[in-house]
Amino acid sequence: MNAKNWLRKAMLPVTAGSLLLWLDAQAQAGKTGAPLPLDTAVRTGRLANGFRYFIRHNTTPEKRVVLYLVCKAGSILETEEQRGMAHFIEHMSFNGTTHFPKNALVDYLQKSGVRFGADLNAHTSFDETVYQLPLPSDNKTLLQNGLQIMCDWAQEATLDATEIEKERGVILEEARLNKGAQNRMRDQFLPVMMNHSRYAERMPIGKDSVLKYGKPETFRQFYHDWYRPNLQALIVVGDVDVKQIEAEVKKLFGNLANPKPEKPRVNYTIPLTGKNQFLAITDAEMTATTAEISIKLPGVQLRSEGDYRNAVMQQLLNQMLGHRFNEVGKQASPPFLSGGAGVQDFLNQLQLFAVNVSVDKGGLQKGISAAWREIERAKRFGFTETELQRAKQDYLGGMAAAWREKSKTNSEQYVKEYMQYFLHDIAAPGIDKEYQMTKELLPVITVADINALMQGLVKDTDRDIILKAPDSERGSLPAEATVTGWLQAVQQESLEAYKDAAVTKPLLAAEPVTGKIVSVRQLPEVGVTEYTLSNGVKVALKPTAFQKDEIGFAGFAAGGTSLYSDADYQSASGAAGIVSLSGVGEYSNTDLGKLLAGKQLTVSPFISERGQGINGRATPEDLETALQLVYLYSTAPRKDEALFQNLIARTQAGLANRSNDPNSVFGDTIAAVMGNYNIRRTGPTPEKLTQVNLERALAIYKELFADASGFTYLFVGNIDTAAIKPLLEKYLGGLPATYKQAAAKDLGIPIPKGVIEKNVYKGQEDKATVQLFFSGDYTWNETTNSELLALSKVLGIRLLERLREEEGGVYSPSAKVSMNKYPQAGYVFSVAFGCAPANADKLIASVQDELKKLREAGPAQVNLDKYKAEARTAITSSLQNNGFWMSYLSSQYQNQEPLTTVLAQQQLLDKMTVQSLQQAAAKYLTEKNFIRLVLLPEAAK
Repeated sequence: MNAKNWLRKAMLPVTAGSLLLWLDAQAQAGKTGAPLPLDTAVRTGRLANGFRYFIRHNTTPEKRVVLYLVCKAGSILETEEQRGMAHFIEHMSFNGTTHFPKNALVDYLQKSGVRFGADLNAHTSFDETVYQLPLPSDNKTLLQNGLQIMCDWAQEATLDATEIEKERGVILEEARLNKGAQNRMRDQFLPVMMNHSRYAERMPIGKDSVLKYGKPETFRQFYHDWYRPNLQALIVVGDVDVKQIEAEVKKLFGNLANPKPEKPRVNYTIPLTGKNQFLAITDAEMTATTAEISIKLPGVQLRSEGDYRNAVMQQLLNQMLGHRFNEVGKQASPPFLSGGAGVQDFLNQLQLFAVNVSVDKGGLQKGISAAWREIERAKRFGFTETELQRAKQDYLGGMAAAWREKSKTNSEQYVKEYMQYFLHDIAAPGIDKEYQMTKELLPVITVADINALMQGLVKDTDRDIILKAPDSERGSLPAEATVTGWLQAVQQESLEAYKDAAVTKPLLAAEPVTGKIVSVRQLPEVGVTEYTLSNGVKVALKPTAFQKDEIGFAGFAAGGTSLYSDADYQSASGAAGIVSLSGVGEYSNTDLGKLLAGKQLTVSPFISERGQGINGRATPEDLETALQLVYLYSTAPRKDEALFQNLIARTQAGLANRSNDPNSVFGDTIAAVMGNYNIRRTGPTPEKLTQVNLERALAIYKELFADASGFTYLFVGNIDTAAIKPLLEKYLGGLPATYKQAAAKDLGIPIPKGVIEKNVYKGQEDKATVQLFFSGDYTWNETTNSELLALSKVLGIRLLERLREEEGGVYSPSAKVSMNKYPQAGYVFSVAFGCAPANADKLIASVQDELKKLREAGPAQVNLDKYKAEARTAITSSLQNNGFWMSYLSSQYQNQEPLTTVLAQQQLLDKMTVQSLQQAAAKYLTEKNFIRLVLLPEAAK
């Protein structure tokens, strides 16, 4: 596991830290050490032409392999006439190569079960372009062709002029999708943050003028210059013969040639100017007022053991500072709606120490000052020993979990490590080496070390202050001198050192009265064992070996908000969130976090419309603690008036400008129309928020969790059956039961019948968002369910072909279906896409035409074959996944369906024909119940 990748994954959403001071000290002392070696489990090499490869055998998942082609060529290398062509060429690589002309490549892979967009994909950034291809590894012909596809992508894209013309519309639609307030504001502040360097002028999406009119020969020049072997690498990880793959790579890729003369590959940078910058910007569609103070720092390498120590220290500091910001944010009247600070990567060359807050209207001074106060407090007084010990526990716990799981590491994780190694020279020594270094380093890192590192965080140069707000606040935004004055005032304040309250109480104030297992039922077909406990709780265990260090669980019972009146609805729907925020038993939310330091677990109660329950996961080692929390969330929910007021205040402020955002307005409209404008389906409002009552919410929560006899708990993962039984008897068997199991009520909120058409006019950009719904009642059964799913997939394939490839009117259309058995069996087909407003009616007509073809003739046989290939691959992969089993078993239990249904999926797939799907389409894909909703810009009114 790559250290920096793990650090990024482990980081809290808001972090803090700086390696600058430490790196300077280590460099002076000459202690950074020799570079860490690459993990010996990966076979790597460099061909005579400079092409590199990384190959690793890995069996998670079994009989699968992932191939990545990584090119050190992105938008930063474009000339003015090529702006956007790096990304455009990425698209063109799927539209014709030497061995797979035109659309043959995508067509061949879809027939092989590879999904376009989900599996088969690529991305372009400033400095790289990356292509990905996952394949079954037990099909030798397909694997051989997969390597050939990678070789074609490396240097044999045809870049046909006709195909370029066809793809222009698709690229422009992709660009259109990203337009909006965030994009408009980004275009203003990124040049500032990038110090007006070349990066500011080379956004990967490019310029519309180039996308529309760029000449084919200019595309080919970029491809000729930069798609060359000495800037490329192939990464292959999966259930393969490494020697055989290496031989094929040498044979295929050794023939690639570098251009002559060779254009120098410049490594562009963002120079540090030593200047401070300020920008205040507003937008009509902005929904919040935010401030970010960013201090640019030199980029930090991660190549040696000394660098690794630096990274560990940074993460420890990040965690501690993040926890302090969380505590400030939990005050009854928080100074900011959200806030945090931390070092974050900024492209390849720089890091940012960024302090950010989101505030209520008129709250900039209070929010910025509060955030800066925590930075100043940490800088002035440092951190405490107890804070550091908890941070170490968390860090070691995460690393230990990764080490225990090393034999089940997903191939994609290894690919990401080797990709960073190739692109950015980030060390990838392997999890054994990293875990060893972590265990050696943590005991010798002291509070003094962290405090010294904190001293180098804040400097008075290379600082950007960026304020963003709705247009309504344009006249009240402060000037640079004002904000700088706030920061200076905080630095002059008389502050107190942070006091870290000790946590000494046991998690459980009293032990549960242990129950007993009273009956056992075996379901060997699906590997499930059912227990019934003496209090009526049903438990289903499915032991698996897919992950060594993971047990997921879910408990649920019928009822939910359906049992309560509209007057109580807001309190009922918010009750689980209120309890989660408040803590449990004797522990506040903050203290609970301290107590659980180092443990790898999550436990979360929920209340939905038709049920309530608790979801979670834990390592086998921490499962008992997780079950103790399940017991406490069920029996000892905690009331915290201050945190409740905090939640209401933050939510209220967040709703104030919700109507500015076109997507929120459109989403609320969809929910309201589909829910017949029932009060439970319409969007959130400040008025609804006033209906949430803490006492009533807590009372409802207690009522819903009072009767354990109605609950079913599922456990999936690395389960020791003998070890888990006493835990189940104690913590689940000890739950109180009243034996008054409630059934969820039918609220009578069906999707409306008939034809409904509604346009929503909101937003400035010239773009439309289309949502189409086709619904109806039906008899729930697995044959029909499988046919409905198949119809959504073949429709999706056809819409991609027609709306994107043939008409060039959309980027990524989607077709989905959802089915529910309760309260009344029904289905909903949905089709969604973004497009130019002028094209909306035409594209909707195209969708309706494709539906008509399905009703009259069924899908094309080739598209049905593509779906079957994809579904067979998905079924095989799903059966090796804990998440699938948890979701499937939960659905089967709640719908009161047999657990063995999954065993018939292949047979149902085999029986499916064009004729059977035509009949299903004629019955279910009608426009009798058709809802057409379109979001259009205000100018289109």
